[in-house]
Amino acid sequence: MSALSSAARAPRRRALRLLLPLLIVVALLVVGHLWRWDGQLRLYWHERALGEAQRTASIWLPDYRLVLETTLTGLEEDEASGLTWSPQSNTLFTVTGKTPLLVELAPNGAILRRIRLDGFANPEAVEDLGDGRLAIVDERRHRLAVARLEPDTQSLNLADLPSYDLGYAEAGNKGFEGLAWDPQARRLLLAKERSPLGLFSLPLPEAGAAVVPEPLPSEHLPVRDLSSVAVDPRSGHVLLLSDESRLLLELDRQGQPRSFISLLRGLHGLPHGIDQAEGVAMDAAGNLYLVEESGRFYVFSKTAAR
Repeated sequence: MSALSSAARAPRRRALRLLLPLLIVVALLVVGHLWRWDGQLRLYWHERALGEAQRTASIWLPDYRLVLETTLTGLEEDEASGLTWSPQSNTLFTVTGKTPLLVELAPNGAILRRIRLDGFANPEAVEDLGDGRLAIVDERRHRLAVARLEPDTQSLNLADLPSYDLGYAEAGNKGFEGLAWDPQARRLLLAKERSPLGLFSLPLPEAGAAVVPEPLPSEHLPVRDLSSVAVDPRSGHVLLLSDESRLLLELDRQGQPRSFISLLRGLHGLPHGIDQAEGVAMDAAGNLYLVEESGRFYVFSKTAAR
């Protein structure tokens, strides 16, 4: 009887052995779709197909390597988010959400000053406007505030600043996380984190004017979320940062993907992966700066020959 039972079970075991590889493939395809790996694979092949002239006209992220990794001392628990380069001072600015601060940084990550942000609930993005002013996005209050900094500024109060309702009040803590100034097009770019993920364009508001961010095509972006956005002042190309996808993506002026780098361990000189990248900025020389929520600070430079 036991021999008959074993014989009856043998075909089932063979069927399971044949079915198991198929189930693994299906599972990988499902996970890959959820994590947008299929889109990243298309990005890779698209990069390989670009000619030398297109690469030269691009930021071309594959050539970048890590040249500095450090900690923003004292900001480890403050949840750093957003990053911008100021060409007037040759410094960077970031904001922190847990304790609302505007923080000025040297290019090597040294903290130069902390400015208290009174009345802000959850500042998530900051951008230099090129004329001595900074724009700050408060994600929870879904507002854009504009401030002029003086050398002795110690605090900024939201109630005293020109500010604008960005809408999407129902988004809660899934609202606008990225902000960039496009000097060539004279517009702001806003990145909505997710639910739904999206890029928006906004002319620099005039005092008292209503603002309505205009959606840009972004439904096919190969990322799971958007945590920061920056504009290359030389080419006008856009950089999109996704912390969930661990990806930095370059878009051309038509909004088409041009190049990317993965922020995983072992790639582009990274001894450790960047777990929660929340801010990206680029200086006039093309150096890239990234900040992590935990206060880790990264500098990438183009060191490889084309």
